[in-house]
Amino acid sequence: MSTMTEYEYRVLTFDRHTSKADARQAVREHAEYGRWELSRTVIYVGGVRRMWLRRRIMRVDRTA
Repeated sequence: MSTMTEYEYRVLTFDRHTSKADARQAVREHAEYGRWELSRTVIYVGGVRRMWLRRRIMRVDRTA
């Protein structure tokens, strides 16, 4: 049995015209309803904001 945690990722990209409040609301909705957590945020030179969300992959052992 492996003790290494596996994650799946979702990337949200917002253009420079999207407000911080709107981007925060989108991340909040993903976190609340999809159990995602914020992993990384990068703001690029042109103002594009990219956020990586992650959630743990739950594996179920099916032993009979």
